[in-house]
Amino acid sequence: MTSHEIRQAFLDFFKSKGHLIVPSAPLVAKNDPTLMFNNSGMAQFKDFFLGNGTPPSKRIADTQKCLRVSGKHNDLEDVGFDTYHHTMFEMLGNWSFGDYFKKEALAWSWELLTEVYKLPKERIYVSVFKGDEKDGVPFDQEAWDIWKGMLGEDRIILGNKKDNFWEMGDVGPCGPCSEIHIDLRDQAEIDLKSGKELVNADHPQVVEIWNNVFMQFERKADGSLITLPAKHVDTGMGFERLCMAIQGKKSNYDTDIFQNTIQVIEEMCGKKYGINGTLNTTDYTDIAMRVIADHLRAVSFAIADGQLPSNAKAGYVIRRILRRAIRYGYSYLGFTEPFMSRLVPVLAEQFKDVFPELKAQEDFVTRVVNEEEKSFLRTLEAGIKRFELISAQTPAGGIIDGEVVFELSDTFGFPVDLTALLAKEKGYKIDEAGYEKALAEQKKRSRQDAAKEATDWVEVSEGGDFEFLGYDTLEAPAQIVKYRKVKTKAGEEYHIVLDRTPFYAEMGGQVGDTGELAVKNQESVVRINIVDTKKENDLFVHISRDKNLDSLLTSGSAVVASVDAHRRQNIMRNHTATHLMLAGLRKVLGTHIVQKGSYQNDDITRFDFSHFAKVTDEELKQVEDIVNAKIRANIPQRTYVNVPIDEAIKKGATATFGEKYGDFVRVVEFDPQFSVELCGGTHVPTTGEIALFKFTSEGSVSAGVRRVEAVTGEKALEIVSNQATVISQLEVLFKGQKDVVKAVENLISEKATLLKRIEVLENEKLQQTKQSLLAQVENKGEISVIIARVEVANADALKSLVYQLKEQLTTCYIVLGTVLSGKPQLAVMLSEDLVAQGKHAGNIVKELAKEVKGGGGGQPFFATAGGSDASRLDAALEKAKTIL
Repeated sequence: MTSHEIRQAFLDFFKSKGHLIVPSAPLVAKNDPTLMFNNSGMAQFKDFFLGNGTPPSKRIADTQKCLRVSGKHNDLEDVGFDTYHHTMFEMLGNWSFGDYFKKEALAWSWELLTEVYKLPKERIYVSVFKGDEKDGVPFDQEAWDIWKGMLGEDRIILGNKKDNFWEMGDVGPCGPCSEIHIDLRDQAEIDLKSGKELVNADHPQVVEIWNNVFMQFERKADGSLITLPAKHVDTGMGFERLCMAIQGKKSNYDTDIFQNTIQVIEEMCGKKYGINGTLNTTDYTDIAMRVIADHLRAVSFAIADGQLPSNAKAGYVIRRILRRAIRYGYSYLGFTEPFMSRLVPVLAEQFKDVFPELKAQEDFVTRVVNEEEKSFLRTLEAGIKRFELISAQTPAGGIIDGEVVFELSDTFGFPVDLTALLAKEKGYKIDEAGYEKALAEQKKRSRQDAAKEATDWVEVSEGGDFEFLGYDTLEAPAQIVKYRKVKTKAGEEYHIVLDRTPFYAEMGGQVGDTGELAVKNQESVVRINIVDTKKENDLFVHISRDKNLDSLLTSGSAVVASVDAHRRQNIMRNHTATHLMLAGLRKVLGTHIVQKGSYQNDDITRFDFSHFAKVTDEELKQVEDIVNAKIRANIPQRTYVNVPIDEAIKKGATATFGEKYGDFVRVVEFDPQFSVELCGGTHVPTTGEIALFKFTSEGSVSAGVRRVEAVTGEKALEIVSNQATVISQLEVLFKGQKDVVKAVENLISEKATLLKRIEVLENEKLQQTKQSLLAQVENKGEISVIIARVEVANADALKSLVYQLKEQLTTCYIVLGTVLSGKPQLAVMLSEDLVAQGKHAGNIVKELAKEVKGGGGGQPFFATAGGSDASRLDAALEKAKTIL
């Protein structure tokens, strides 16, 4: 069976068992602060397990894109070195939300594996949970009995908490699980040792392929377990490993999932994968091809789902994965030009029927990856030059300092393993302990910066179905359902959940509402300030930084929730303007424009979109004019709810890649021929309420993504008013000249002419100074010495002067000092033969800088320093003579 047939057989099988087949959620986790990426099949269903939401069906099946490269589930460093770990992988899953349980789940697993996929029964082993006294969870007798009836006792294994109690994270839904393993070794190996002995022993051919998790508990923040309101089934089958088993391969990378990519890599680099067609886990050519084939999927699908490479959070993880692949291609396959981007179309074509979002954005993803490659290849080149300089200062056979290795990695993005490889080639070693210490200190700082500690939720009242009222009203009575306290770096917060609320929770780019909750406390009313509203899974969480609210929240469950109306109005102006702006951008720049991120608060609207060129001032003006025309037209908002998503898309509604939409969506329209979008945000009732729209900036965010910022309403009027004031002031300065632009152009031209004249005069003066210094050269043996105080225009002139002097001399020792803006400056230049003798300009200038209460450094042949005490400059120059 091909991988496509294997996947489809799984979905068809569970559809026949009454399961609703749903699409994969995006790789990037949304509205879940505990996750950066969806790292398991159950991530998108977590709220259903916790009882915070209602699933569209009690039985669901899907294939979910997952990413495990950070946090508890982190397989990154194993990828490429073995045959079965991946960054991105597909997780086939079937789910029961309070419907069937162990009996059906295990029986269907056995039926699918042995009767549909025809896997050999005698090679399959299963495990069940042996129990845990500390958690008070008993041995899973029920699962044991079910398996015993299907495959006998001899292939059942008792597993501990580590292997057979599945937890998504430190808190959340969890439960005992039953894993299914298969032995893929040759029969000769099986005859020597039973596969039962190799289960969970990291043997590359005795692998877990399916895990049936029985969600019965929720892990609380204090470590305790409570029973969930209903019993659920959460299964996950590793698609890549399943294909390896069914296709009779010894490695996931030998299946048709990866071979298509690997064969193209072979053609590109001119090297073969495998030795005589056999698996090799030690040859770096093979490792590099596995790394590239794996990382290509992770990076491409993450970008298609809306996560661009960057230097922060999830974007940094994607950049790190991409750079790891580039580095392996550079080091072991000889790629010195972008190559990953050439593989994106291969992947897009392969998965177009499974995950069509990549094919739909093939050009965009290709160009983003290409720009990232170009940038990192330049980094590699710069890093190698930096390494060469460092190694030149390291004694033969010496050790490169760990702090320096860390600096190369952290500041220059130069991989530590590449530093170690280059060091080894030159006969050096790296200070691994020093590097690890520096890395650990950085991680400690990061943890402290991100420190956040939450208590368990305190249940106040029973909440029914949650209701958001904020489309129609900004004030409403509500009940407090639960609350918790959260300690952050900024201080303690209260997180409050209501059964109904007019507060909009931050999502889709629109910030959360602020306002207050009025709680009746005995005879008075106490007002709780709400500083933000966030969405966590399906909960709207109202955040307060008021103190000592426990007794009030517990006793007074009835509140009146009031949104800050003025702030909300400004947010809605900006959000509606964003819709009009997107439509305007598509009209002016082209329909390739796709939203890549947005942010609307009460001050600005910020919008990121796919485009590979700077948006010109003229183009921005065209968009601005279009938006303001729509504002003047006072177009009414029309909103349609519960629209089938296919119908909405057919009508031209624009959707954002990376957002997960349900089968039924909310559509917001301002003129059906102009702006129709899928959107859950709040908007002004008519475009006229925006008043005015004005761009404030345009620039690049990353490869292929531009960002514009704009203001509306009072903020836009303020900008126009300020601009008019500036023009009036300029007219006064230019003595009534009406053509202010022409007057400024003339002034700039005059300034440029004067600067050129000054530059000529300064250069003439510099040449005179140079000739004067050359006439004063002192010869100390074979060394030509110049130690002098000079007058120069700036630091660049000082540097130019020492370089020009060096060109006129052979063996030389030059020290010049000057005072610039009241601050002393020093420059030291040594000829190459003095450097070869062990002299170092950087060390010399550091000594001289002590005299002027400053510091400096530089290269062995040239270094500079600055200080704070200009009165000591002559003393520093005298010291230069002493050093000589």
